[in-house]
Order: sequence, then C-alpha cells, then structure tokens
Amino acid sequence: MTSPFITVGELADQLAGELPPAVLDASLVLHPAQFDGDYRKDSGRPRWLAGHIPGSQWVDVSTQFSDTTATLHYTHPEPQAIADELARLGIAEGRAVVVYDSTGTMFASRLWYLLRWIGVTVRVLDGGLAAWQAAGERVDTGEETPQSPVPFWPADARRRAWVSKQELLERTGTDATPLVCGLPAGSFTGADPTRYTRRGRIPGSVNVSSRDLFSKDGHVKTRVELVLAYDSAGIDVAEDHAGEVLLYCGGGISASANALTLAAIGTHAVRIYDGSLEEWSADPRLALEIGAPA
Repeated sequence: MTSPFITVGELADQLAGELPPAVLDASLVLHPAQFDGDYRKDSGRPRWLAGHIPGSQWVDVSTQFSDTTATLHYTHPEPQAIADELARLGIAEGRAVVVYDSTGTMFASRLWYLLRWIGVTVRVLDGGLAAWQAAGERVDTGEETPQSPVPFWPADARRRAWVSKQELLERTGTDATPLVCGLPAGSFTGADPTRYTRRGRIPGSVNVSSRDLFSKDGHVKTRVELVLAYDSAGIDVAEDHAGEVLLYCGGGISASANALTLAAIGTHAVRIYDGSLEEWSADPRLALEIGAPA
C-alpha cells in the first residue's frame, strides 16, 4: 500500500528527477472562534511568498477548489471544475501532485481529498513546509514564474466521497456505520465557541480530533497511535476493516485530515459530510448534542 504521505527525502528526490510532480501549497489561515458565529480566515499567500518549496504554486482552496456559488464555505465543486483548475495551473492529466501547507496540514488534506476523488495521483508532504525547512532543503521567497496552462482534460468521480444531510437524517438507531467528528474536543462537546450558528455535535457521532493525529512538529503520528486514536472512539480500523466511516467537522476541512489519516492505516471507504456543522447548525429543526457523551 502506497502511503498518502510523502517524506521530505522522497519529495526532494522526485523533484530532482526527470518527471517531477507538481507541488501545490494549500496554506490558508482559519482563525479560532472567539465567540459564537465568529468566522475569520486569512489568505495563505503571504506565507507562501515569505517561504515556499521551489517551483511550488500557492492555491486558494476556498475559491479555486470550492464551489463559490454555493451558500456554504468549501462546498466541493464538480469533478470537471477541479480538473479545469488543475489545467489552468499547468497540471496535465496523469501528472502526479504533491500538496502541503504551513497551517497544520488541514487544507493540504482537503486538497488531497478533492484530487483523489477525481483519480489524481496525489500525496501530502508529511510535516509540511516546516519539515522541508528542518531538513535543510532550499526555500524560495517571492513570486515564481507562472506555469503555462495545459489543455483541459476530462475528469469524473472515481469513488464515493460525500454523504448528504438527508442521508444522515435517514440514519436509524441500528445503523452501525461510524459517524466521526474531526473537530477538537471542546467543539465536539460545545464547551468552546463555534464559528457557526449553534454549538454541539450531530447526535450519535463520536470524536476523533484530526489535530490530535499529528505531533507538535506537524508530522503524522505513528500507525499504532492512529489506530489507537480511532479504536478509543469505538472504530475498528484493523487491516481487514471493510466497513465505511462517515466524517464531518465544521465545514469539511478537518474531516479531510481524518480521511487522510484513515487512508494511511488502510481504511479508504470514507465519505465526508461536506456541509458539516455549518449546514446542520443553521437548521433550527435539527438536534445538536451538548456536553460529554453519556
């Protein structure tokens, strides 16, 4: 099984080879909520200008790889729209892609999930830009020469990737498919302020904070640690696990990091609720649970 992560050494070797991958920096700053409804984000472009992997391009996941006509943040675009954006960035059909960020791997994970959905060979740099710098690899600053666009190429969905609000509403009490919230514990229990309309979690869900799946230096934790994190939430992720895992968070970003870490331990049958709490909490008819699970 090829890991969805790539190490600094592997990437450096590939960039020096005859067929280097395209490298995309997906950095975006999403600020913690200071009060309910406090939604603030900043572009990651200044970070990229201050230091980036040579030859990389910065992309704005919130616009270039989201449906900007939708009412919710980060709504996934159609497969062809993703492919068309890659072509505009100079990435031809069949070219491998490596994604990274300098903001905790969350937005790199989201871009990985979208590209994987349409069949692109894509991996995430373990540890992001910090790991690249720590290894002593060259870092460039300022603008890069723009890549020339390539001809548009056809794309479609290669796997089931999304679960809708309606599907979650139709879940029964006997449905054993895990529903995992990837937000930090304080958001899961409702103790912390939320960016969205109401605090709480979707009833019946369990918590595996995606941020807890990475070490302080930004590297993904060991396989044993990942398995234990999911196992402690009651989710069987043994190698022979064939069941599906449903994921949500605030807006489909942290959940993508859950999907990435699940793929790293061999669980690929996952779907993300793209609207997540932004959509769910906006409907006052839908229940939200508060406090520690019973």
